[in-house]
Amino acid sequence: MTIKKQPSTLSPETQAEAMKIAKATQKPAQTKEQTKLVAQGIQHGIELYKKQQKAKSRERDKLRKKQVKEKTQPQLETSQQEEVNAVVEPPKTQWLPWGLLVISWIGFIAYTQWL
Repeated sequence: MTIKKQPSTLSPETQAEAMKIAKATQKPAQTKEQTKLVAQGIQHGIELYKKQQKAKSRERDKLRKKQVKEKTQPQLETSQQEEVNAVVEPPKTQWLPWGLLVISWIGFIAYTQWL
């Protein structure tokens, strides 16, 4: 399966702007073909810039929609989640660090007593 790349359709304004910029930066000994190549490069740069801006715009729109969705969630749903979180108790592994601390101090005291 091959993916066909859609031909880029640049607006006439973009092409005119690229040619204007290319002519403004034209060197005295530069040929028309070279100027056209420079204009094509500028067009390509403008096209990439527009793609990047569209992608950023889509990301901002997704983030905005997500924030709006989070704000419009019913308050009952969040209060139910809080109740569920309050009911679930943390695991009883808090004794482990304290037990290890006590054992290490007992070992340290015993070691220093027998020296």
